[in-house]
Amino acid sequence: MACKVLVVCGSPVVASADLLRQLAGECDHVVAVDRGLDALLGAELGCDVYVGDADTVSDKGRALVEAAKDFEVERHNPYKDYTDLALALDSVRRRWPGADVVATCTTGGRPDMALSVLGLLAGYDDAAVWIAEDKVVARILRAGESWAIESAEGKTFSIIAIAPNTEVSERGLEWELNHSPLGLLADTGISNVVRKTAKIQVHQGTAIAYLYK
Repeated sequence: MACKVLVVCGSPVVASADLLRQLAGECDHVVAVDRGLDALLGAELGCDVYVGDADTVSDKGRALVEAAKDFEVERHNPYKDYTDLALALDSVRRRWPGADVVATCTTGGRPDMALSVLGLLAGYDDAAVWIAEDKVVARILRAGESWAIESAEGKTFSIIAIAPNTEVSERGLEWELNHSPLGLLADTGISNVVRKTAKIQVHQGTAIAYLYK
């Protein structure tokens, strides 16, 4: 079984403590990305590695980073060319090559940062990438990858192409697709409904698939 790493991002909209505890329990390692450390502390959780410039973390979190007793710290100068998440994903690659990534606390805040987060996660092509929030779970799917969805009848499903020349197939949904092209960021795959055990396949390109809880 592949190593799985929880990456807690720095969105000001944080996942619930219950979800964070669930995800941490399902993953082998936890990486806090700057303010993501505060989300973990709020859930009474720790991390294995902290990555960031400590510009958004709370005073309590910054004190823990500076003490660096209970976890490893990769602290960066705020005047850098990369976001904290980009540096955190590089850390995952170095520490746990080929690890699956589960990202949370990725939504909310600035829309430009939200798009950047999506782009960075899509660019992590080392292994599977999941996004888990309280109301939605998402999977980034690249060419040749698929997602089997079970026990989700009646739930809303959407898929959006995030690379040009994306082609997908969908089975088990209200509206099915068969090797159909999806325009880049187009609305073709928005607001579908799961009707039975579903299978989503990406034949070429890259897409992000959302299942709403």
